[in-house]
Amino acid sequence: MREKRAMDGRRRRFLLVQRPRGWPRAEDFALIEEPIPPLAEGEFLVENWYASLDPAIRGWLDDRPSYLPPVPLGEAVRATTVGVVAESRHPDYPVGRWVVGLNAIETHSVARPGGFTSLVDVTQVDSPTRFLSVLGAVGLTAWFGLHEVGRPRPGETVLVTAAAGAVGSLVGQLARLQGCRTVGIAGGPDKCRRLLERYGYDAAIDHRGKDAAALAQEVRAAALDGVDVVFENVGGPSLEAGLLHLNRHARVVLCGLIAEYNAPEPVGARNLWQLIVKSARIEGFLVSDFLPRFAEGTKALARLLAQGRIVVDEHVEDGLDRAYPAFLRLFEGTNEGKLILKIR
Repeated sequence: MREKRAMDGRRRRFLLVQRPRGWPRAEDFALIEEPIPPLAEGEFLVENWYASLDPAIRGWLDDRPSYLPPVPLGEAVRATTVGVVAESRHPDYPVGRWVVGLNAIETHSVARPGGFTSLVDVTQVDSPTRFLSVLGAVGLTAWFGLHEVGRPRPGETVLVTAAAGAVGSLVGQLARLQGCRTVGIAGGPDKCRRLLERYGYDAAIDHRGKDAAALAQEVRAAALDGVDVVFENVGGPSLEAGLLHLNRHARVVLCGLIAEYNAPEPVGARNLWQLIVKSARIEGFLVSDFLPRFAEGTKALARLLAQGRIVVDEHVEDGLDRAYPAFLRLFEGTNEGKLILKIR
């Protein structure tokens, strides 16, 4: 179902009604319709066209300390959206302008300037969804995580987990452009084939049905001379395998731990002693760490995209009614590329 502009002053919202335990269930959420609240001075109303569905959302649903407060019960599930200003009480955000920001999975969001909120020019891209993928947090996570945290050098080997995902597929391509050997870990033969044929990875490893020991053997064979940078999106056995084959002064970029997001208890990481043995480091980061440099990263990624030096895949689910099943795709691994929900 495609959402239309709420001419009657109402909006539809995808609410969190109870905290998930393990995998999110349909009864944890509700779709409701309610009046759009009036705008206060300095606010503007965004008619959301698309919402980004990211693994990070799962962490925001839990009531535990994190870099953002948990989504309150009875409120719409937080997500980055791109849409059009429909009403405004802020001079810098006039009606009709496109805007991207951290809002919610809903037809209309009341927003204020600041944080991730910014005006965007959709005439410069083939689709507004680019501001949720390569020119949004996904692309910037790959760009700054690799270049500023991982700091790869030509000739080094970069190991990427969840390598066929939205971030991982870009990391592999960017590392290749740096002159690195790239090894990707993904789930299933189709995704591994995609790593090699579409994203240009030098080697692909299928993690399905394998424990850390089996994965470690394949990492050893694929990396050839060891691993210099691990771009970690998964955790668990994949991280354990990567740690066993670090070179001296290797860098482990901790971007995500998707294997643990739905686990009742954290799994943790073994083999951390390898960081000592190899004088290596592990560093977590948030893309918001680089907020003052977003324009720099976006410009670089836009140039590479225009030159055809990177490819970007997006999987778009149509309609707010698809919010829950689309969200599950993140953890089932059935989507290809960046997962986006079409709202309007």
